[in-house]
Amino acid sequence: MSDPTNVNAPKPIRCAVYTRKSTEEGLGQAFNSLDAQREAAEAFILSQRHDGWVLAPGQYSDGGYTGSNMERPGVRQLLADIEAGKIDCVVVYKVDRLSRSLIDFAKMMGLFEKHGVAFVSVTQQFNTNVPLGRLTLNILLSFAQFEREIISDRTRDKQTAARKKGKWTGGHIILGYDLDSRAGKLVVNEEEADRVRKIFAMYIEGTPVVEMVQRLDRWGWRNKQWTTTAGKLYGGSTLRRCHVYGLLGNVLYTGRVRVVGDLFPGEHEAIIDQETFDLVQTRLKENTWTPGKVHRIKMDSLLRGMIYCSCCGSGMYSTYSSNKQRRYRYYVCYRSQQKLDDYCSSRSVSAPSVEEAVVESIKRVAIHPEILAETGTVARRRAEEITAGLRAELRTENGRVKNLKSQIPRLRDEDAPRLADIKERLAIGEARTEDLRREIARREKQRIDDGELRHAMVNFESVWKAMNLEEQRILLRQLVEKVGYDGRTGKITVSFKSAGVKELVQREASRCR
Repeated sequence: MSDPTNVNAPKPIRCAVYTRKSTEEGLGQAFNSLDAQREAAEAFILSQRHDGWVLAPGQYSDGGYTGSNMERPGVRQLLADIEAGKIDCVVVYKVDRLSRSLIDFAKMMGLFEKHGVAFVSVTQQFNTNVPLGRLTLNILLSFAQFEREIISDRTRDKQTAARKKGKWTGGHIILGYDLDSRAGKLVVNEEEADRVRKIFAMYIEGTPVVEMVQRLDRWGWRNKQWTTTAGKLYGGSTLRRCHVYGLLGNVLYTGRVRVVGDLFPGEHEAIIDQETFDLVQTRLKENTWTPGKVHRIKMDSLLRGMIYCSCCGSGMYSTYSSNKQRRYRYYVCYRSQQKLDDYCSSRSVSAPSVEEAVVESIKRVAIHPEILAETGTVARRRAEEITAGLRAELRTENGRVKNLKSQIPRLRDEDAPRLADIKERLAIGEARTEDLRREIARREKQRIDDGELRHAMVNFESVWKAMNLEEQRILLRQLVEKVGYDGRTGKITVSFKSAGVKELVQREASRCR
């Protein structure tokens, strides 16, 4: 038989305790701040046992995490268990332990309300079930966010003031320097400094950065490697183009520091003299492409921006080698030259040979009837899909126009502003429907005939030879989506644009009529 004394027992309220500490300082102690927060919360839950409060299993704790965002493992687990229906109440020591962001806190409160979860702060008494309690909560949270932002501003101001005095305020240590942890400043690493000077000298001599990366890799030079105070090893990766450019533009090598766009003398010793650094910056600026500036290409290529390496998926760029008699053009896999992680071993390919293969693949469209028929089928299918989309848009637009027209008779004289707005929208809608009807009619007339397709493509070779390089590239981009080259097997793959073939056929057919 059941105990009659439990008939009126309150329903158990499963309470989860969340704790947080912004820094890792003191977390290794036997009893730390997180333990103190949890002990206070558990004591509060115990004091409410007469209302059915019980401690839910599971630890929801974030040590060394900021409250300015929700990227915390403890919070993520807490929210997941709330959505799973395992928690009825969340208990914290103070409101700012859960969050110091109004936006994030509002999101969590929305989730709490959706699942019927209460929120309690041990040291700040309020009830989120009544308006006054919610107002109190928002006020407390506003002050928590204000406090966080003030601390951040003070930290930034302190770092800025220190940097203006030339002090090292932390960050990634760069090649050529070591960190003297006791003095808190950078000191020159002579072996690495010689490498930095060599890199600057190579660039001044005119060595392309791509070639510099290859040489540095052969020499076994690597990026700066150092160990943090926590014992973590950083850096030591292969020097890539981005690293070389960053090194060439780093003002720290001149013994100065940059603070909010201004330069100040640093406490560290310079590795590069000012004249050399300025000369390199001038060269970098001259070699940088900017909008409106004609980019100088030593050897132009037909497949520029279209060809890629089938082995790794990276793009391929054009380059050349030369002797006294002539230049030899090639396409080279970008990843194979930059020595990126798991770099590609694909070989380069002769540019004329791959370009001729692409042009020949286009000619085969006219030679092989099955390819021609498939191209026509794909183009017609694509045209039908576009037309179907236009018809769907027309139906939607007609519905809007009909709805606007039905609203006009119901409006009164005092609704003049609304009437004017509806009439304006109606005029726009009617103009759009008319445009759609014309476009649908135009596309329905553009039927692709296999005979016209064959006739146009047979004339392709004569049309191609009459074009200059830029015209050929434009036409190629209309017909070809991309070109893949496999350096291991020598296989070339051409992906066509069915819509581009359709456009070419219609243009050539109209010229023949």
